This record gives sequence, C-alpha cells and structure tokens, in this order.
Amino acid sequence: MMTDTPIDLRVDYAADANLRAALLALNNAHAVELSLADGARMAMLVERAFLAARIGKLDAALIAFDQDADYDSANFHWFRERYPRFVYVDRIVTAPEARGRGLARKLYAHLFEQARAAGHERVVCEVNSDPPNPASEVFHQAIGFEPVGEALLENGKTVTYLAHTLRR
Repeated sequence: MMTDTPIDLRVDYAADANLRAALLALNNAHAVELSLADGARMAMLVERAFLAARIGKLDAALIAFDQDADYDSANFHWFRERYPRFVYVDRIVTAPEARGRGLARKLYAHLFEQARAAGHERVVCEVNSDPPNPASEVFHQAIGFEPVGEALLENGKTVTYLAHTLRR
C-alpha cells in the first residue's frame, strides 16, 4: 500500500541504483527550475542535506540544507550572508503523474516540523522570476512564504528570495 507520508530519501539512496537514477531523471527533467545535476552532485546533495525526503518510490522529493552545510550554491550563500540560522530548500519536485495530490505541501509540512524541532525559526528558498515559474510562486505564497530579496545570477536567471517564518 502506497502512502503519502514523507520518508528519508537517504535510507535507500546509496543502495538503490533505480532510486538514484529516478531522482536524477526527475531533477533533470525540471533543470530549468531546479538546476541540472549529475550523479556525483546529486549524491552530494542527498548526503549533506539537513533533510532529504521523498514520498512514494519517487512521487515527490525535497532536499534542504541548514546554515552550516558545506554547499556551494550562490542562492544558499545569499541567505547565509543575511541570516544566522535557517533551513534552505534547494529543490522540491513532484513527478508529473503525481501532481494535484498535495505532495509538495506534505513535504513542506514535514520540513517545517523537522526545522522547528531543530530550533530553526525560518525556512527559505528562491523561485525563478526570469524565466518565470508562476506555479511555484503562487504555491510558495499560499503556504506562507514572503519575498525578502532578488538577484540576477551568473547563469542569467533572475530569482526572488523567499522566507517562511515558522510558528512555534
């Protein structure tokens, strides 16, 4: 029986070549929104994450880092320069065939719970504004994220930085 309960992606990741291939394929099918990765980069992301969670075999996935992560993302560093503590959502993705089931909301609820338990007061992320990603923008605003900045990245993308204050 399949459940929509988030589970730790790391549990099976190293041992399951099919899971690794599926995550990489799902990520790279959405590279415009998430950024392209190869196998080594994806393994590093999963290994270093504050939270790496999935729903189902791979209906949806989320990878997030806390402020102490050894991570080279320009977006992550933007937040690190401004906030002493945070959890940064590096990527969240739902497989096309699993959309409309509230899986991204469930992953975020799980992340918020884990972040609160670790003493964090905010979860942050960025959304592409050019090229635009209106569905992500609307979704993040609906779950309580608010704009806190923007940047033009070296790759030509423009992003809006968002923060969600966790309620105790």
